[in-house]
Amino acid sequence: MEFCLEVLEEALARFARPEIFNTDQGSQFTSPRFTGVLQAAGVRISMDGRGRWMDNVFIERLWRSPKHECVYLHAFESGSELRTGLVKWIGYYHAG
Repeated sequence: MEFCLEVLEEALARFARPEIFNTDQGSQFTSPRFTGVLQAAGVRISMDGRGRWMDNVFIERLWRSPKHECVYLHAFESGSELRTGLVKWIGYYHAG
């Protein structure tokens, strides 16, 4: 939950505020702290219906390789370490 909240706050601070934020109904996204940040920023909240795995299938396939070849193999301690690891992995992947 803390990581998701940290990333959300960073994204809202660094980038243009989205009109709508869409997620699944995971506990980290339905928590009052997470939804409160979105509401305070004036962002409308949209959540996929329960069991709507098809909504995420393309994103899950896109992220399968980096998750299994990078994220799951390293114990990243922070969002910045994760970002550094993913940038390195993507650079290696594209160079090969």
